[in-house]
Amino acid sequence: MADEVYGDDHADAEQNSLRDQVPAEVQQRLKDLGNFIRDQRNTAQLSLRRLSSLAGISNPYLSQIERGLRKPSAEILQGIAKGLRISSETLYVRAGILHPQERQNVMDSIRNEEALDEDQRDLLLEMYAKLKTGKVSAEEMRKALGQE
Repeated sequence: MADEVYGDDHADAEQNSLRDQVPAEVQQRLKDLGNFIRDQRNTAQLSLRRLSSLAGISNPYLSQIERGLRKPSAEILQGIAKGLRISSETLYVRAGILHPQERQNVMDSIRNEEALDEDQRDLLLEMYAKLKTGKVSAEEMRKALGQE
């Protein structure tokens, strides 16, 4: 609304004023987070419009996040992670919401995944353990699953 009354120059000045109040470390973290999200979006070959739709946010808001101008909430990061098909924890760490040492390991994540039943969890845990220890290769695992 204020943008409509005062025009774009006022909005830019207001945004610059807010940026001046944010510590340089936080500004850099937001910029790094935005660059990471943009890189992931490009790698996934998703347009800004498509990712914003998948994440449930507006195009301009996602653009501002990618440019490091907005600090997204954990809920917004979760939506972006879902759209990118990456771990929300990855984005939480990059945003400074979660410290790296608090990050769950893969085994804990599988055990806590509510979308899986007990048999599915057990199978994934077994597959992960075999892949991690080198007892089976990814190629052998694909063949066993009938993907080749």
